[in-house]
Amino acid sequence: MKKVFDQTNQEAPGLARTGYIIVCSHQRGDVRKGVEEVDESGLCEVPCSSANIGPGFDVAGVALTRFLELHVKIGQSDTSTVTPSCVITCEGEGSQNIDRAPDRNLLTRVALYVLRCHDQHGFPSQTSIHIKNDIPLGRGLGSSGACVVAGLMLANEVGGLELSKDRMLDYCLMIERHPDNVAAALYGGFVGTYLSDLDAEDMVRKEIPLSEVLPAPAGGVDTGLKPPIPPFGIGNHMKFPWSPSIKAIVIIPDFGRLRLMLALESTEYFQRSAQQKHEKFCPQSTHGPMRSVTTNNRQMAYAYPLKVFNMQRIAILTHALGQSPPNPELIYSGMQDAIHQPYRKELIPGLSEILQSVKPKTHPGLLGICLSGAGPTILALATDNFEPIAEEIINKFSGANVQCKWSLLEPANEGAT
Repeated sequence: MKKVFDQTNQEAPGLARTGYIIVCSHQRGDVRKGVEEVDESGLCEVPCSSANIGPGFDVAGVALTRFLELHVKIGQSDTSTVTPSCVITCEGEGSQNIDRAPDRNLLTRVALYVLRCHDQHGFPSQTSIHIKNDIPLGRGLGSSGACVVAGLMLANEVGGLELSKDRMLDYCLMIERHPDNVAAALYGGFVGTYLSDLDAEDMVRKEIPLSEVLPAPAGGVDTGLKPPIPPFGIGNHMKFPWSPSIKAIVIIPDFGRLRLMLALESTEYFQRSAQQKHEKFCPQSTHGPMRSVTTNNRQMAYAYPLKVFNMQRIAILTHALGQSPPNPELIYSGMQDAIHQPYRKELIPGLSEILQSVKPKTHPGLLGICLSGAGPTILALATDNFEPIAEEIINKFSGANVQCKWSLLEPANEGAT
């Protein structure tokens, strides 16, 4: 969190003191209403993230250097008065589609949820929140995960809650039920995660429907109801090493509303397609029957050999990405996936050709390539020749009449700050 100072240059202890303003400017020394802006960043920065990294489905993620920033201002009226309302303004990626109503905006709904869990029923009066977003929405770069983490950071600061990041993760997992994106955004770097075994009482709390965790205030008026407080230790994480020579090329296709189709784990298409593929690959597997996995309240069946395929690769990949110099063949093979990409590529024009033809042997500097999260963004890890690799992938998409943008990113090792 950035620091603010009052007129006597004493460090202000929090945002909720009367007359204190967090200002945000990209010029140092800006002074407004007696508060000196001492850092050109905003209240907080939360990085984007790329989940899965190939075989690490719902397990692994890496934070990358595109950010969601929050700039918050609290007016000089009596801040002991709280309200569910605040003024939201936006700029940047997808700003025209971001809901400005605090009882519908995900970021402020998360903040209000956390505040209510601590018996604080709103923001200080005259609170203004400016969202500066550089994360593409709905493109597989963790925009919703970053939004959830930013809401946690906002509540923690406005409410003076002093939550640790480990406790913040518990709150995140009450809202965003998959830990890969939120853990990467929160902690930074290359992160592995798993969900803890909870007792029956805690499992009931954890599995409360999202609509009950984040109820909208009725007509903008707080209902006074206390939401479910998350259990302790819902998820666990560990940071893995990442070679400083490895950069992330992200190619972002412009598919419009196609992204809505790519939440495949919650669609009948994914289930039907997965079942057909498994029956084709392993109609009478000698390794035993297909095992089922519950995701989004649906039973998903994965054949035993396909699960082993992914486990073998993620076990190697978590170490291979930390080696210097990186081993291209090891990483390329380690980023292969048999769980989700075979089904998602059928909905992304050009993806099959890209995954089959863009390899280290033909593109020096390339290490590995995969879908970023649920897609449609492509994540290509490389140590050199970044622009030629990006152009090759963009050309493949162009052949399928898909336009793209690309960025060269690095791991955001500090996570949310």
